Amino acid sequence: MNPYNARAIRFVAALAGFAVIAVGAVCIAQSAAQSAQESAPHANAAVGSSNASPIYGVTIPPGYRDWELISLNHLVTDKVGQLRAQFGNDIAIKAFKEGTVPFPDGTIIAAVHWNQVSSKETDQLIGGTFPGAHSVFAGSPANVQFMVKNSKKYAATGGWGFADFKNGKPSDLAVHEACFPCHEPAKAHDFVFAHYAPAPP
Repeated sequence: MNPYNARAIRFVAALAGFAVIAVGAVCIAQSAAQSAQESAPHANAAVGSSNASPIYGVTIPPGYRDWELISLNHLVTDKVGQLRAQFGNDIAIKAFKEGTVPFPDGTIIAAVHWNQVSSKETDQLIGGTFPGAHSVFAGSPANVQFMVKNSKKYAATGGWGFADFKNGKPSDLAVHEACFPCHEPAKAHDFVFAHYAPAPP
């Protein structure tokens, strides 16, 4: 084989190898960017978006039901009977576990509320172990609420953006105007009512 042809073939092969590496690097970079975008909090939609909360522009973060549980509570009034669970993203959970107050920017807390229901059948089944027991459990979903910490963007409301959704749609302006005043009694805990429920020893 002509030495010039051999060198040309080696040169073309080297170029092809570099092209494959470059394409691979681009794909990796794009994949990493996409993963970062998917894992980032979706809480900065433009105000006015049909899927964003009024005033604050908070949208529903994807995958929030898979976040770690913060705590549970049972709300009963003359008009409401609800079972409530609070979930937190990684930033929130770390802050709760370490007792960090105020919560750092990037914290997102989700509060999922269900209408409580009871069952005589269930009461009878557990009655042998717990005589006279009356149990309640989660029925139809009532709503889901979010608190998003961004100390600069939401400086006027203690650093928190709020959202309330029913059936995937944000509640009206009046509901969101009441969010921060409702949380003001919890100012000493950075306006957060929930406290981390430890695992049993």
